[in-house]
Amino acid sequence: MGWIQKLAATYDNSQAKIGYAEQEKQRPLLPICHITTQAHIEIAIDVEGNFRRARIVTEKSDSTTIIPCTEGSGSRAGSKPENHSLCDKLQYVAGDFVEYGGTVTSGFSKDPEEPYRNFVNTLAPWCDSEFGHAKARAVLKYIKKKKVVEDLVKHKILIIGADGKFARKEDLKREKNVKDIFSVIDPQENAFVRWVVETFGESESMLWRDKSLWDSWTKYYLSERKEKSFCYVTGKDQVLTTNHPKYIRREGDGAKLISANDTSGFTFRGRFITHAQACGVSLETSHKSHYALQWLISKQGYNRNELAIVAWATSGAPVPQPTDSAQFLLWGDAPSEEEVNVYTAQEIGIQIKKRIAGYGKALKKIDDVIVMAFDSATTGRMAITYYRDLKGSDYLKRIDDWHESCAWRHTYHAIEERDEKGRIKKRYIPFYGAPTPADIAEAAYATNRNGKAELDEKLLKATIKRLLPCIVDGQPLPRDIAESVVRRTSNRIALEKWQWEKALTIACALFRKFKQGKEKYKMSLDESRKTRDYLYGRLLAIADVLEERALSKAEQNRPTNAARYMQQFSQRPFRTWKQIHDLLAPYIMRLGGKAYYYKNLIAEVEGLFDTEDFLSPKPLTGEYLLGYYCQRQRLWEKKDKSTSEEENIDETLEQ
Repeated sequence: MGWIQKLAATYDNSQAKIGYAEQEKQRPLLPICHITTQAHIEIAIDVEGNFRRARIVTEKSDSTTIIPCTEGSGSRAGSKPENHSLCDKLQYVAGDFVEYGGTVTSGFSKDPEEPYRNFVNTLAPWCDSEFGHAKARAVLKYIKKKKVVEDLVKHKILIIGADGKFARKEDLKREKNVKDIFSVIDPQENAFVRWVVETFGESESMLWRDKSLWDSWTKYYLSERKEKSFCYVTGKDQVLTTNHPKYIRREGDGAKLISANDTSGFTFRGRFITHAQACGVSLETSHKSHYALQWLISKQGYNRNELAIVAWATSGAPVPQPTDSAQFLLWGDAPSEEEVNVYTAQEIGIQIKKRIAGYGKALKKIDDVIVMAFDSATTGRMAITYYRDLKGSDYLKRIDDWHESCAWRHTYHAIEERDEKGRIKKRYIPFYGAPTPADIAEAAYATNRNGKAELDEKLLKATIKRLLPCIVDGQPLPRDIAESVVRRTSNRIALEKWQWEKALTIACALFRKFKQGKEKYKMSLDESRKTRDYLYGRLLAIADVLEERALSKAEQNRPTNAARYMQQFSQRPFRTWKQIHDLLAPYIMRLGGKAYYYKNLIAEVEGLFDTEDFLSPKPLTGEYLLGYYCQRQRLWEKKDKSTSEEENIDETLEQ
């Protein structure tokens, strides 16, 4: 029950955040005994229950509506779904629904008036109680007139056919892009209604945003539940619940963390007679914990294909996520021009440490930070697959260690910009840091199809789950993941250029991380390193750049021999290097005097080898990619300089 306690504490510490979020796509932190739904029709009435106007809610961003609910209606399903208490579909709120040919849910077919009666019987006691609210009473007055559909038809919200019944979309001649009821819901009988009650002197007329109304329903609903029992979470006698919230990872998510609705078969494994004997959680605590979790996942978590991962501080202070890249940790989605210009490893490393230190100022050392991962094998059940409860200082240190030990220079993140002609173009931004778990999984196991990297979702989930302990617990990087990235990167000819560039930098980062504690690799060329694999990587880079420059001079665009033979080179470096070296002859001739620099550099690197290492038939490890990348970067940097070493050689030859 520890996770429920932590989430309930987070909810209590975030009371000021209850209600609609500032970000459009973020789910709100809900009041207790409330849910969100998508509304299609908005009806405005006055405090006496008189109809004023109505409109169709055409914008999806505006349709999310917080509504009061009961235990049953909060996760309703089946042929006789339980009604909500204030806002609902037409079959519940409209007393004249059947008159206009409305078809109720199959369970109510024998008594079509039952949904409406149930709705009135739920709303009326609330309005008559000591916790009743004037706006709820206005809604009750209006729906008792049984004119909801009539008013909506008069104001051209609902569409009636020649027979006086609800029209069908296929029977109408509609103009294209018309914003009528069918543009938001089909059939129109399923439209969900929300209310606006206009009261003199009231600043908030929209009931789904009125906090006083939220409090009114919560107090009433909890007061009506007289039977109390022991709550395993709080240790107090409280109103228990057997119907816990769903929609945890997203709207429409039917999987539950706590569920015991199956009383047949071997549900309780013979240990208990009833579910109450296994566990008792109060209604209030259950709603607090589930609503806090929904909000946290939406606000800051990773959520893809049934796998959700989120880290948070119970105090409400912001924390970095284990699934974030260093770029997001520093800048978010769109860095400023000044931030983009700061791109050296040392400067970025300092900025990351400052950023994490900034989190530390808001997060006290003794504050709890929770990291949880959720996954589900079926549509109705969800499991906690990972749980860690850490102190704030420990968590930040582990995040810092991950971004420092797995750092490399990456260039695969881009921002969209408009050029002078107004066209949108991508500008790739170099950044130093650790790649995200999802990017690592793609680099290790994705297949290239039609120029796109495709990865099985189950394999993606499994890889992210395996990487999570490496980030949060400081566990060693799995060897097979690092080797898979190296193998895929070595198969250069099978990848698109951008895919290979991305895989290369991730491979360097992972190999550096894998060798943590045994070797220290620089992110720039280490000319003093004389290990076999590193030197072979340097040779491959020199040959690649030499041929690339010769092809560019001849205005030819094709893969170099170094690229074509890269996979073979990683398995049999000595024999393959001889082939690549022999094939360089025509390109050396094409470059003329400028080739002297490359020839001398090849001789210099070959001279650093131990003879036995150079002749060894052993395959190369991922270290050769580090040597390759660093040497290639050095050669590119020299090319960009206005006075490179090779130009100096040309001048000497001319003299």
